[in-house]
Amino acid sequence: MLSEKHNEKEAEGAVRELTYAEALREAMRQAMEKDDSIFLIGEDIGVYGGAFGVTAGLVDEFGPERVRDTPISEAAIAGSCIGAALTGMRPIGEIQFMDFITLSMEQLVLQAAKLRFMFGGKAKVPFVLRTPGGSGTGAAAQHSETLENWFVHVPGLKVVMPSNAYDAKGLLLSAIYDDNPVIFVEHKLLYKTKAHVPEEMYQIPLSQSHVAREGRDLTVVATSVMVQRALQAAEQLSEEGIEIEVVDPRTLSPLDDRPIIESVIKTGKALVVHEAPTTGGYGGEIVARIAASEAFDYLDAPIRRLAGLDIPIPYNRTLEYHTVPQVENIVEEARKLVRGEY
Repeated sequence: MLSEKHNEKEAEGAVRELTYAEALREAMRQAMEKDDSIFLIGEDIGVYGGAFGVTAGLVDEFGPERVRDTPISEAAIAGSCIGAALTGMRPIGEIQFMDFITLSMEQLVLQAAKLRFMFGGKAKVPFVLRTPGGSGTGAAAQHSETLENWFVHVPGLKVVMPSNAYDAKGLLLSAIYDDNPVIFVEHKLLYKTKAHVPEEMYQIPLSQSHVAREGRDLTVVATSVMVQRALQAAEQLSEEGIEIEVVDPRTLSPLDDRPIIESVIKTGKALVVHEAPTTGGYGGEIVARIAASEAFDYLDAPIRRLAGLDIPIPYNRTLEYHTVPQVENIVEEARKLVRGEY
């Protein structure tokens, strides 16, 4: 909860904005100042400040023991986090690009996700693995993937995808203090985006979906950067008299599906938008949840998915742009649903 001091600042009109990257850095700094068991570990996170500058300056504040540069080994980063967590620490690991998380799958899937269960709850594995995902930077097929659904499929792992700076800080603080391993996915295009971020430490509970925009004609469930694109599409559609409601799950596993179901009951239509390829993507889970709920009886149009193409991300910027949903694609799909063109 935000403090009374913050509420007073709000009343006085003092609104502070941070970028998504700054909000993440502040969350880590504040947590590390309060708790010596928290440390950072990853490739080039010290002097270099991380591949996207998120940890810049933290090694100067906390030293190389708590901001630990590693060799180029994602398996070692994940394994070190697991071992440290088992012995009472709360590590925050960083994988430079989500694509490279493939090299740590044995540690994450066979070890981190299962140890607490296998030891009957007597052991805890409290660590966060931060990783930037997504396309849009011209980084091509091996540096642009969105692999969150691989981890959603694994019981024992929590998966978080913040869509703005405010959520990034609050969700990261919750993830740090959670007693389970958390995969924390940060979209590269969001790092420079700004939002109001309180200076105080605050937590957003994991598994609490958020209605980012209210509407009456269509529910759009979107994740990560697609939330921002859905909100832009909503503004365009509003000029045409179409009001869409945008729901951001924020935490994909465990999922708080009640706001989604309640929204679909209200609007009678649903569009699910994500960047990962359509086949096997997270949108299928959302569609299944809606179809299996009481919202099914309120639908007056098919549930639609709008997601990435089932191809690797191209290096060519024009091809890359057309590989994943853009604002104009969301506008077009929403129009069709609202106008009954399916």
